[in-house]
Amino acid sequence: MTEDLILANATLVLPNETVTGSVRIVGEAIAEIDTGNGVPAGAIDCEGDYVSPGLVELHTDNLERHIQPRPQVNWPHAAAILAHDAELASAGITTVFDAMRIGSIPSGARRYGKYARGLSQELWDLREQDALKISHFLHLRAEVCSETLVEELSEFGPEDRVGIVSIMDHTPGQRQFRDMGKLETFLKGKYAMDDETFFQHVAQLKGLRDRNGALHEVEAVKAARRFGAVLASHDDTTEDQVKVSAGHGIRLAEFPTTVEAARACHKNDIRVMMGAPNIIRGGSHSGNVAAHELAQLGYLDILSSDYVPSALLLSAVRLGELWGDMARGMKTVTLAPARAAGLEERGELRADARADVIRFRMRAGVPVPSSVWVRGRRVA
Repeated sequence: MTEDLILANATLVLPNETVTGSVRIVGEAIAEIDTGNGVPAGAIDCEGDYVSPGLVELHTDNLERHIQPRPQVNWPHAAAILAHDAELASAGITTVFDAMRIGSIPSGARRYGKYARGLSQELWDLREQDALKISHFLHLRAEVCSETLVEELSEFGPEDRVGIVSIMDHTPGQRQFRDMGKLETFLKGKYAMDDETFFQHVAQLKGLRDRNGALHEVEAVKAARRFGAVLASHDDTTEDQVKVSAGHGIRLAEFPTTVEAARACHKNDIRVMMGAPNIIRGGSHSGNVAAHELAQLGYLDILSSDYVPSALLLSAVRLGELWGDMARGMKTVTLAPARAAGLEERGELRADARADVIRFRMRAGVPVPSSVWVRGRRVA
């Protein structure tokens, strides 16, 4: 017999409001939402804590950080995947699209090889063993400035749970790194490049874009259709770039770098996703548009933790404070990303929805998750 789980006397985060009430979970689904502060026999008294849908993360580099915690340090993949999975669960993230780069450069000044096919298979092997706490999909970051993108795309199919394909163009001097000084500081700091290596790297990427860029964009669009995945743009900067994105059928824009691009996205019915660290830090580390500016203008729809999993819940709360509407802030990390990724069964507290639920309370202005359930099973 499946026992009911009732979270009562909670501040429920619904799509358009917060109310005092309870959530009843039966098996893997939400059975009922009720209002009022009563605590039925056998229920958990949440004492006014927030109860929200589990967070949905569309773009995180966190797995890569666990696999290579320091330059030249390669961690065992199974251990890294499990640590990444547990960290996300503890942060209230119940669905994740793990970002993996495809498109490698096996020659030149700064070489790097492919890894996504093997790593994703290790991820799915652990999933088959029921070793993962939360729900995982793939987000393939298709690097157009590469040598092997077409080959690597061919290694994936509809069975691989590829939920998002993003077109990544890191050609120096445009998009994220229009400011070459910022790019130089970033690369020299991260990879300890000297001047000569930096200049070689820039020349190599520009050459790859000239030779392969157009073909790689076409192949990424075709692959997303083959996978049944959502196609996303990355770092759109100008209205013309957004028009190209719209022409590809893109409906999700990751981290547009200017107000111009974000405004054009909304005109073209493209949802805008910004980084949670940008909200918390008060600006972009690359010198691009601040996420809170887009929020104030009404051009921010979705948040991603990007490189700090714990930032996702905190940034949603900060947006709720900025807008004076906690439900609206939380929607950017629950319902909005779920729908953008085509997930209809999660992202909101409602009867018959998947029982991905978190409980958190505020401490010193910071949200602290105390319990996390995935499909009705407590995982953190």
